[in-house]
Amino acid sequence: MGTRNARQDDGGDNNGGTGGSGGRGDAIEIRVIEEDELGEWSSALTAGFMGPKGGVDLDFRREQFQPGLSTGAFDGGRCVGTFRSTVRDLTVPGGATLATDAITNVSVAATHRRRGLLTRMMEQDLAAAAARGDSLAILVAAEYRIYGRYGFGPATQRRGYRIDKLRAGGVRVPAEAEGGSFELLTMEEQRKLGPELHDRFRLTQPGAINRRTLNWRMRTGDLRQANGGWKEPLVVLYRDADGRPAGMMEYTVEDAWPNMVCKSPMKIRDHFAVDRGAAAALWRYALQVDWVDRIEISSIAPDDPLPLLLDDPRACVDGGDSSADFMWLRILDAPTAFGTRTYAAPGRVVLQVADRMGYVAGRWAIEADEQGAGRCSRVGDDEPADVALDVSDLGTLYLGSDTPARLHAAGRITELRPGGVARTGALLRTDFRPWCPDMF
Repeated sequence: MGTRNARQDDGGDNNGGTGGSGGRGDAIEIRVIEEDELGEWSSALTAGFMGPKGGVDLDFRREQFQPGLSTGAFDGGRCVGTFRSTVRDLTVPGGATLATDAITNVSVAATHRRRGLLTRMMEQDLAAAAARGDSLAILVAAEYRIYGRYGFGPATQRRGYRIDKLRAGGVRVPAEAEGGSFELLTMEEQRKLGPELHDRFRLTQPGAINRRTLNWRMRTGDLRQANGGWKEPLVVLYRDADGRPAGMMEYTVEDAWPNMVCKSPMKIRDHFAVDRGAAAALWRYALQVDWVDRIEISSIAPDDPLPLLLDDPRACVDGGDSSADFMWLRILDAPTAFGTRTYAAPGRVVLQVADRMGYVAGRWAIEADEQGAGRCSRVGDDEPADVALDVSDLGTLYLGSDTPARLHAAGRITELRPGGVARTGALLRTDFRPWCPDMF
């Protein structure tokens, strides 16, 4: 995750502080900031992301500010650490949503590392999230080895693809999507039509979060960060045979003609659809755009069938450095979290969970009925557990990003009863892995 994108796209972290203690950390005040402190806080954030302290777009930061959700670490009157969260709705398996603490803008000044500032800011934020009833917390980790100690585990992945347009051939589009139509939108039209369509899409995609009005303003250029390099994209809307919006794709095309031969890439910046037919129709559209020799997409669901839609799947190859883990998840309220998602098969397992911060430490029975409804309840130590794991690995399993069998093979899960790993895998299995399309 590039720090430039993190600053520009309402999210990101840069963790100069990795916990620990000592030094003058206890003398530094951790507090929720007021709006009149936003300038000092923003300067610290910019410096934390390796930008000049004087390069703050304060008007842009004011638009993002929500009272009570931005925290600063203050050494005297100087801000030396930043932390911000927003409350978002996260879609879980089955299509329900949960209020989730979305953490972002985390930084600790290079002058104040190793003093426990990140730990103190994290503890304060998670306590506030739990108090207001958020059952989950999420973040995007710039560095892999930091967040497991706070109970977060990688919970979604994304893939990047590059499609050779000349080799790809056609796209298989279901018959029910053949009667649809396309139209190019202005930015104003995208702001008008995008939110309702995205809300319909995100309820079909475990791992997706809601987009706020602020996000749509930033995406369409209505709110821009100074020197942010925003470029107006082309946006195509797909309507189904009944004329209802069913998919949207946002893209740019670079004008590259060396020796009068087209070498122009189409770069997909955003895409979503309410069903597989609409998604396939959008890919057919993309492959029929003239003056393009390849299509590049940096974020698509890890199990998306895109390559198999093409006449020649070999034309769709790995896009390089964009394929990685993305959203990390931490469970704060196990009964609500596991009682809200659905399950592929009936069953019951008992998990022994280690949680150094205490939110879900203990033994939990998760059971599901024939209809896929589930419940989670605490059980005593006298009931034998099937597996033992850390809460960070529970976060990885919750949405279905990975399997208990793989984590067990990697030594991250301990099987306590014969067949415990298999039973846990059967209960938590999902047909498709989750995907979070949005920075936050």
